[in-house]
Amino acid sequence: MLDTVIDFTSVDTYPSFKICDSIIEKEAKFACFKNTIHKKIGEKLNQHSFKIQDSINEKIYVDVLIDGKGNFMLDSIHSSENIKKQLPRLDSLLTDIIDNLPKVFAANKMGIPVTTKYSLPIQIQLKE
Repeated sequence: MLDTVIDFTSVDTYPSFKICDSIIEKEAKFACFKNTIHKKIGEKLNQHSFKIQDSINEKIYVDVLIDGKGNFMLDSIHSSENIKKQLPRLDSLLTDIIDNLPKVFAANKMGIPVTTKYSLPIQIQLKE
């Protein structure tokens, strides 16, 4: 009898954007993925102007799901009351940005595409 223990807290391959797919080393490929997703979200956020009453310099956390087909979905946003009060449109804007990210190659576990969840820290810096 074969007894196999599978570690479901890790994946064999991380999700990957097409631009990162030629990278072989697992951690370098994951770094490319994280840098690319931050860049894409940052570029979209910078296209919007926000009217604020007080300067903001805070980090929010955006929890993102990537399904086995490589589609992004927003899971949750963790932000302060100050951000929620001064940037009431931020949640819906982030939802729209995440929903429109390009499809990626899904993470794999034992050769099977799996859903993964990532918490992305995003620095919000706005001046009056």
